[in-house]
Amino acid sequence: MHALEKPHLQTVSGNYNFGTISSTNITRKIHKDNVIRFEGNRYSVPLETFQSDRENIAYVSVTDTHLRISLQPDSAPIASHRLSETKGQVVTDPGHRQRSQTKRDQRIAQVFEALDDTELAAWLVDTLQHQYPRHLIDQLKIVLKSAKQYPQHINDAVKELKRLGLTSANDLRDIAISLDIQTDSARSKPAVINEKYKDMTAPERKQDIYLKVLQGGQ
Repeated sequence: MHALEKPHLQTVSGNYNFGTISSTNITRKIHKDNVIRFEGNRYSVPLETFQSDRENIAYVSVTDTHLRISLQPDSAPIASHRLSETKGQVVTDPGHRQRSQTKRDQRIAQVFEALDDTELAAWLVDTLQHQYPRHLIDQLKIVLKSAKQYPQHINDAVKELKRLGLTSANDLRDIAISLDIQTDSARSKPAVINEKYKDMTAPERKQDIYLKVLQGGQ
């Protein structure tokens, strides 16, 4: 078949640089446990690389001995591993399992700034840390967003959260929303005077007119 096709082949015009084709075109999904799967093995990426509101795609570059993982085709790698020679392995960098203390501490400090009551803020942070140790930063983000959207209600919302025995930042947000709705409903709307009648005054009547009416008009 090739011998029959060869006479009909034509030269392709233009210059093509095949050197630009790179193994970084390989993409892999970032899973919830912050790993990617590649050729029968799992390779770790730093904690919190997976984000629920993102596409969670990683770009993989492979050499003879190593695998590098990036979030963009031309960006610096966020992880580098030696390729496993056996299948079914979980290849982990110990540094990927250390949660960022700086980011957590920063969020906690912001919560203390957002609340007027220091003891109340401490209770909230301790509660969230106990209930959601693996998702504390996400919970703190919800608290800070609620404080930004409902600054006039956030302190009362935390007090109500504690009174009800609830332990979620989502519940705190819902309570703040409820307090805001109640406040809007309680506000009385100012009376609007119709421009058509604003200059009119009620006529004055003498008392004897009402006496005549009561006497049957006599």
